[in-house]
Amino acid sequence: MAARTKTTKDRPSYRCTECGWQTAKWLGRCAECQAWGTVEEYGGAPAVRTTAPGRVTTSALPIGQVDGRQATARSTGVPELDRVLGGGLVPGAVVLLAGEPGVGKSTLLLDVAAKAASEEHRTLYVTGEESASQVRLRADRIKAVHDHLYLAAETDLSAVLGHLDAVKPSLLILDSVQTVASPEIDGAPGGMAQVREVAGALIRASKDRGMSTLLVGHVTKDGAIAGPRLLEHLVDVVLHFEGDRHARLRLVRGVKNRYGATDEVGCFELHDEGITGLADPSGLFLTRRDEPVPGTCLTVTLEGRRPLVAEVQALTVDSQIPSPRRTTSGLETSRVSMMLAVLEQRGRISALGKRDIYSATVGGVKLSEPAADLAIALALASAASDTPLPKNLVAIGEVGLAGEVRRVTGVQRRLAEAHRLGFTHALVPGDPGKVPAGMKVLEVADMGDALRVLPRSRRGEAPREAEDRR
Repeated sequence: MAARTKTTKDRPSYRCTECGWQTAKWLGRCAECQAWGTVEEYGGAPAVRTTAPGRVTTSALPIGQVDGRQATARSTGVPELDRVLGGGLVPGAVVLLAGEPGVGKSTLLLDVAAKAASEEHRTLYVTGEESASQVRLRADRIKAVHDHLYLAAETDLSAVLGHLDAVKPSLLILDSVQTVASPEIDGAPGGMAQVREVAGALIRASKDRGMSTLLVGHVTKDGAIAGPRLLEHLVDVVLHFEGDRHARLRLVRGVKNRYGATDEVGCFELHDEGITGLADPSGLFLTRRDEPVPGTCLTVTLEGRRPLVAEVQALTVDSQIPSPRRTTSGLETSRVSMMLAVLEQRGRISALGKRDIYSATVGGVKLSEPAADLAIALALASAASDTPLPKNLVAIGEVGLAGEVRRVTGVQRRLAEAHRLGFTHALVPGDPGKVPAGMKVLEVADMGDALRVLPRSRRGEAPREAEDRR
């Protein structure tokens, strides 16, 4: 009897235990999730299939004949979140909100759930991390109790889909996508295969029902969204919720948005009574004083397209150790070190090298853009000479290693925000464009020009004033 030829079905197949990716041969590293040592043999190789053309559900139309009114955004009731979303939540849109533990994701979304609920638009809040009674306590604290806000504590995907059939919500909030699992998929909740299945099922339900969905996502220790990268590709909007746990300021940044721009930022203040949107957050970053104090300088930073006035503080003291300390908070250590080197070499300030130097921002804001260089340098120079800068002065500009002050983007928007808050003087790079009426704008070409604003400074003639381009 002739030996039977080994067919494709008899060959072993291999599958990744983390994400479920299948292959016909063994590999040491999964090609899908890049995990090592997770590919194992499990059975016959998958049969090769071809898909025949089928019946279409709806005919293709010229794009000009497609009704766009079905994708009209509806407000969430939180203006700062609407700003980042591009006007509100679009029916059928799926939004992924990620952030570190304790930053306030659940508090924000519970507030959104209550404000978006109405008789015509029900909201379903599904929690997989807390019990229903725990969420109710938070809702009482932040005053987020509404008759048309429904609450369920579930970790089973089929039960979540069952709640959708029973409640028929216009908005679903799931906290979080890593805690829900499908019994039909192998793996623990939060695994790559489970996250992909849960997200895919909820996205299909959202598109079929025209229901907006907000998913909470965990982050890794590096700040990236946990789970497969496919999750970020599947959803329509990806938002990052960030902020220092010891500060009141919280920022929502758009990373991906199919319905609007990604350079908008929403500002919130977290307090005991909940979370509140800040239409004018600059007050959190300023310290109002009757008299100027040495070592402080104001600047205007851009968070997305939003100008914010922030304060930089510096303090220098005699060092008691051979290697002086360099401590920063809210500022990049590398940029502060660069400004110290420029001041010592180009500004001829030699007292900084042997002193302990501390620099920080006010209100928990983080300044990372180069436009804050000039304010950092002036704050350090003011602290070193123990001489305060003039009152109502803001400094805007990038400082190069040669001591030159370079132009930055959005100077006119920055000056308009400073003028709106009552600041009357500004130091900017050359050619700032149209300046606000009644504001004195001084153009500086290098650090020598900028340091002349310090009283008793021996730097020659003062910088020239910009022409009024109104």
